[in-house]
Amino acid sequence: MPGPSVLAFCRWLEHTAAATTIAESDWLFPAIESLHVIALTTVVGSIALVDLRLLSLSARRIPVSRIIDATLPLTWAAFVLAVISGALLFATDATGYVENPPFRYKMLLIACAGVNMLVFHLVTGRRLREWSTEHTPAAAKLAGALSLILWTGTVVLGRWIAFA
Repeated sequence: MPGPSVLAFCRWLEHTAAATTIAESDWLFPAIESLHVIALTTVVGSIALVDLRLLSLSARRIPVSRIIDATLPLTWAAFVLAVISGALLFATDATGYVENPPFRYKMLLIACAGVNMLVFHLVTGRRLREWSTEHTPAAAKLAGALSLILWTGTVVLGRWIAFA
């Protein structure tokens, strides 16, 4: 459970003008939520393209580096949009969200996916441009499989938030 200072911050956040406006609007919350879902779908979809290639399950003739170069700018732009829209949604019921187990687990999985990505880019993928199109290192396959699991879990938990 969150500590008293976290709960105090959440109560303050819920009563800000922006949070109140979004929460009381008939159309603003659903519009932001739709934007959040589209952004998250773009994030997960673009990451899945890379992960499936790392696992040699798709686009095996295309170098991994080419797929990453093509998708990474879109992934980051969509991720920023998902974070901003998610923060706006969170603000409307911050106390409820921070006490919601699926929400907390979703945040944990996103953090784990970030660590997985960092390890991949800083360690496993350092020699990415040298990989042949026929051979993907085992560590890269592991990173791709872990990423797919973490992002699938994020989506499932995101949907589960409303029912907890």
